[in-house]
Amino acid sequence: MKRRQDIITSRRSFLSGSAAMLTGLAAPAFAQNQNSIEIEPDLGGADSAIRRNISSFRSLGWRPYFGDLKGGAILVDTTSRALHYWSEDESTYKLYPTSVPMTEDLTRRGRTSIVRKVEGPEWRPTPSMKERNPEWPDYVGPGPDNPLGTHALYLSWTYYRIHGTHDTRKIGRRSSNGCIGLFNEHISELFSYATVGTQVLLI
Repeated sequence: MKRRQDIITSRRSFLSGSAAMLTGLAAPAFAQNQNSIEIEPDLGGADSAIRRNISSFRSLGWRPYFGDLKGGAILVDTTSRALHYWSEDESTYKLYPTSVPMTEDLTRRGRTSIVRKVEGPEWRPTPSMKERNPEWPDYVGPGPDNPLGTHALYLSWTYYRIHGTHDTRKIGRRSSNGCIGLFNEHISELFSYATVGTQVLLI
């Protein structure tokens, strides 16, 4: 409780403390395939504390999850807290550590797609967030205090996004209110690959 009280003492501390708590999507464990291998994920400039929060990673093939790669494909697994991306021509495969929803009731699974891409996103709490936390601001504009980080990929599900976060402590943890969070350098890279229409599967 003390930490939570500390988080809400100022607008800035709220924003940094809850950045990845505004992220979301869920998933059971990775399906295994005979071509999966252990790999070391690219954690950017993450320090050793962040690295300890990252689950073990496996590279995966796309075929157990998608019928084709038209428009590219994103697989999010919240159990291993990882996001996989495959380009349509299979020339690019990326694996990123993520933050995932804090609880099962905040988690959504299934197929969706990217419907909008925004660099420098704005943020507003959802009605349920505001109900739980009336002290939260109604609006935060683009910039270093924004909980959505530098880039956001909006999904067809209302309020669900894949986005960046300035609070890197959240990556690799169950720390979001529903969305999926990535390091800013990773969401920037994914943003450059993904397009409106890219298929997304949350498992």
